[in-house]
Amino acid sequence: MTTPTNLKYAASHEWARAEADGSVTIGITDHAQEALGDIVFLELPAVGRVVKAGEECAVVESVKAASDIYSPVSGEVIDINQAAADAPESINADAYGAWLFRIKPAGAAELATQLGALLDAAAYDATL
Repeated sequence: MTTPTNLKYAASHEWARAEADGSVTIGITDHAQEALGDIVFLELPAVGRVVKAGEECAVVESVKAASDIYSPVSGEVIDINQAAADAPESINADAYGAWLFRIKPAGAAELATQLGALLDAAAYDATL
């Protein structure tokens, strides 16, 4: 299991990637998908929903259990990965390629603060 160094991580096992347009792409970590087992269902937040950092906003279900997904940053959901919802097993195949949703933060300063509060790859690995 590798932890990409270009991402930020929440202790609740979500990853976040800042995009050039100021949005943030979010998914679950390889560790999370491995712990869940075969993922069979994904419920994503509605586009337009405003979420706060740490708020549960999606659900992933596997043959073992259901687990909430928390937003690592605050902002408005601007896109969801419908392909992942239609084929949730894609998360098991590539947790870092199968993003779940994108958020547009309220502002650059707020985004910098929130991303700064997340873990880097080494710190995330240390929590495992």
